[in-house]
Amino acid sequence: MTIKKLPKAVIPEEFPLIIKATRKEDESKLAFLLAYGAGLRLAEVKALKPENIQEKTIMVWSGKGGKDRVVPRPKGWKDWMTKKLPIKKSTRSLQRNFKTACKKAKLNPLYTFHSLRHGFATRLIESGVPISHVQSLMGHSDISTTGIYLKARPMDALKSYEEFF
Repeated sequence: MTIKKLPKAVIPEEFPLIIKATRKEDESKLAFLLAYGAGLRLAEVKALKPENIQEKTIMVWSGKGGKDRVVPRPKGWKDWMTKKLPIKKSTRSLQRNFKTACKKAKLNPLYTFHSLRHGFATRLIESGVPISHVQSLMGHSDISTTGIYLKARPMDALKSYEEFF
């Protein structure tokens, strides 16, 4: 029997705490914003160049599985941020900076950089975005992969249950 763990998703109230806990001029903030605000994987964040950034969208070329996709440009993205691309920090450094920010902000110690991407998907599902749209934005081939975000916050399901029964 395969055990499937629920994704650990950064929630909207936590993201500003992560940003606040990151050093002021650290380009890690840009990486965090791209993962949380556009649902990008760490490798996709690292591969971004200024020409990928459009007025309201980001073009992801050759993402996981060699797939291209279009994702929303994060709210709050400024033109000066585009000029900071590509991000020069190493993958390991970005992961370490994320863990450090979470620790400073006293957030879930099990969060990983990928929890930002999980937060993007969970927010979309909870906001009522159709699962097929979320699948497209996440770059998932199989809708069942996207379906894990329907179960990402079991406490919300329990709360809904309590409201009705």
